Amino acid sequence: MLISVLTATYNSSLLLKDALHSFAKQTYTAKELIVIDGASRDKTLKIIQDHHTLVNQFISEPDQGIYDALNKGIALAKGDVIGILHSDDFFASDEVLSKVAQLFATDPELEAVYGDLDYVDRIDSNKMIRKWKSGVYNFQKLKQGWMPPHPALFIKKNCFTKYGNYNLQYHSAADYDLILRFLFKHKIKTAYLPQVLVKMRIGGLSNQSFKNRRRANQEDYQALKSNGVSFPFIVSIIKPLRKLGQYFKLF
Repeated sequence: MLISVLTATYNSSLLLKDALHSFAKQTYTAKELIVIDGASRDKTLKIIQDHHTLVNQFISEPDQGIYDALNKGIALAKGDVIGILHSDDFFASDEVLSKVAQLFATDPELEAVYGDLDYVDRIDSNKMIRKWKSGVYNFQKLKQGWMPPHPALFIKKNCFTKYGNYNLQYHSAADYDLILRFLFKHKIKTAYLPQVLVKMRIGGLSNQSFKNRRRANQEDYQALKSNGVSFPFIVSIIKPLRKLGQYFKLF
């Protein structure tokens, strides 16, 4: 089973090396790394060139943002399974891809695997900020604002072929829309891998400011409504509140 890992970059020179080295250290050998760059103006391209032996496919051209870049990566991917490694994140251990592949191998009908996610300090990655412990998959939880962490989610490529890619009408909720479309609307078979798969540095797109948070909530509502989730307004309010518990898991 070939696993395609997609990394979207744009002026990502500060932390990109960590992501590339994280991929390189994965013990699972049936893997490919696809880097989709949005025409960076810093040293990102040089870093990618310096690590060209790790990168199986690479393009650099203007895009419409991270979800557009990921759609380009999906089109290029040759793997049976697609995962995402953001340019400022890294895998939690060297065995992540091996564990994911092992779980997929237990059931040929399995279409998605997800795990847990740790939020860490952007400068000191050993400093824990939040813990996203996903828990065992339950379809009903999707109706209550639950979602698996997008960076710790691995999906069979044929799901994208059948059900579509990231919807670019969303600025920050295209990942949530895709998760609802796959897991809720089309009910793809999904399994939980109970371990931390990815360490994510804080400072993501949707939580940088109150304005962005408000826009994200509005987009959550639209994603819930378009995928047929009942009471989308209420669920869009509940969804961000669920994150509060992630802080208490630190203690």
